[in-house]
Amino acid sequence: MNRILLLLLLVLAALTALPAEGKSRWRGSKQYVYRLYLRDKVGCGFTLDRPSRYLSAKALERRRHQHLRVDSTDLPLSNTYLEQLNVKGARIVGQSRWNNTVLVEAADTSLLNLITQLPFVTRWQHVWTSPDSIEEPVKMHFHDNYNRWDSVRNDPLGLSRTQLEMVGGDRLHEIDLRGRGIMIAVLDGGFQNANQLPCFSDTRIAGTHDFVRQVMNGGENNKKYDPASFFIGIDHGTKVFSALAAQSPEVLCGSAPEATYWLLRCEDPTTEMPIEEDYWAMAAEFADSAGVDIINSSLGYNDYDKPFASYRLRDLDGHVSFISHTASMLAGKGIILCSSAGNSGMQAWKKITVPADAHDILTVGAVDKDRRNAPFASVGPTHDGRVKPDVAALGSGTNLISGRGTVIRDMGTSFSTPVVCGLVACLWQGLPHLNARQIMELVRQSATQYDDPDNVLGYGIPNFWQAYMIGGVKDEE
Repeated sequence: MNRILLLLLLVLAALTALPAEGKSRWRGSKQYVYRLYLRDKVGCGFTLDRPSRYLSAKALERRRHQHLRVDSTDLPLSNTYLEQLNVKGARIVGQSRWNNTVLVEAADTSLLNLITQLPFVTRWQHVWTSPDSIEEPVKMHFHDNYNRWDSVRNDPLGLSRTQLEMVGGDRLHEIDLRGRGIMIAVLDGGFQNANQLPCFSDTRIAGTHDFVRQVMNGGENNKKYDPASFFIGIDHGTKVFSALAAQSPEVLCGSAPEATYWLLRCEDPTTEMPIEEDYWAMAAEFADSAGVDIINSSLGYNDYDKPFASYRLRDLDGHVSFISHTASMLAGKGIILCSSAGNSGMQAWKKITVPADAHDILTVGAVDKDRRNAPFASVGPTHDGRVKPDVAALGSGTNLISGRGTVIRDMGTSFSTPVVCGLVACLWQGLPHLNARQIMELVRQSATQYDDPDNVLGYGIPNFWQAYMIGGVKDEE
């Protein structure tokens, strides 16, 4: 009897040790990643008076056009410090020049104890631990045509009309303001089949980049990397992208179908660890170099996997979190960030998630088709008393195209955000002389409760046609 019981216990132990269905064991030994904050940029080898040596021509042109100064955050990291870290055996897998930080991978804490004693390392944070198992991406088949009931005959906007009309976007499209000449970066976690879906066949995609894979490959993005694998995985980013860029007349029309897009993967959907914020910062800096004008980020964080500490409500000041500190710099680089408010409204947290608390961005909440607040949408204000969200759009539910190529209606501030983001691009196309902060203020000013904002809808539901009119009147004064 004891032998049978022992055998059963051994079998049970073996079964519980197996990874969950659809997952595989983590390959290799246990690994850790630490974020190191560096003291300064002494020894970087560059100066502020010659920015063309380290900033792209597109990044410089955006700054010149908006009369923005290059500052120390734009300088590369100190080569002197990086070399000393290499000498000590540190494997640098990522970095952020705006935050003056590096990501270092290690198999144990002995290396950490060594490098944190270096005089130029001011502090450090543990941001990632290799999980016991990982999810293997699975390629999904897709439909190359739509159901007949998914089309609205003789209406080029199709099912998108509701979400575009609510915010005056249809009128911008009518005068050919459809995002042409504006570049948008979509920061998300997966773009399943976005390279093959018919709705994107005419979309201008400038390129893709996978920051999760880059860091996991030891800082080398192209190491054993098949570019097609970028489009295997979850379809959250595909749905977001469809709200922005889809071009399927009588079925779905994105809010900025003629814009140019970068698709940037900076979210690992299998875990929730602070390194997600580093991926995001790397993606934002990449977007700057690529010449991006607007970033759509339908991502938010407040609760991390153990043993990592989660955020507290008092941390929502736009600077405490690494990601919000980064996001608060974007307007100063001439970039508009449209960030989802979060979907915590019916949860214990309730509040916006980071980076929705950042300064000088557009944080987007959600309403239903009757313009009522969606109860799941996160609320404000920030801890330092700023109005959040800034505006709200249809997010309950938004008409989208899934990674399988089907028309769906989904809910979340993830999907109200690209509706707003694309129309920001259309507005900026029509008012190209304005800077990032001026465009964002026009959007707020056009909203339904601009004179009496609250912590649920912020300044209210924007009217992009009215914003365009206001901007045009100011030009004439």
